[in-house]
Amino acid sequence: MNYPEISTERLILRPTTIADATFVRALMNSPGWLENIGDRGINSDEDARNYILEKMQSQFDELGFSANTIFRKEDNAKIGTCGLHQKDGIDGYHIGFAFLPEFQHKGYGFESANALLQFAKESLQQPKLSAIVLETNPNSRALLEKLGFTFSKQITFEDDPEELMLYELWF
Repeated sequence: MNYPEISTERLILRPTTIADATFVRALMNSPGWLENIGDRGINSDEDARNYILEKMQSQFDELGFSANTIFRKEDNAKIGTCGLHQKDGIDGYHIGFAFLPEFQHKGYGFESANALLQFAKESLQQPKLSAIVLETNPNSRALLEKLGFTFSKQITFEDDPEELMLYELWF
C-alpha cells in the first residue's frame, strides 16, 4: 500500500524523512519532549538523520507507516509530529504526537491525531489503537480522552522502568 499524504482543514501530515532532520532535532530537544518523552541523545542534525533512518524509516520500510511531520497549510511551517508506531509490549499499534511549544494549545493535536485515527481505522483496518503517556502529562491525557481513548492500565517496559498509562481506543 502506498502511504498517503494526509490532509486536514489546516494541516498536512507526511512521512518524516531525512529532509526533516533540523526540525526533528529541534522538536526532540524541546522542553515538552524532554519532559514527557525523554532525551534520545539527538544533539545534531547528523544525530537526527541517523535517528530518522534507524527508527522511523526502518519502521516505514517494514510496516508502510511511521512518524509523520505535520505541516501547517497556511505557511508550510513544520509544527509537530503524529504517527503510528509499533512497540514490544503493546498489542497492535500506538499513536504518538508532539508539537513545538509555539504550536501547542491551538487544536493541531486533535486535528492531526483524529485524521490519523481515521486512516488507521479505514485504510489499515485496525480494530483498535493504543497510546502511552506519563501520568504527569495532563495535556496529552486530555487529548487522548477527547479523541475517545480510555485508560486501560499502568504498564512498564523492560528498557524503561518508568510507569506509563496505557490508553486504548476500539473502533
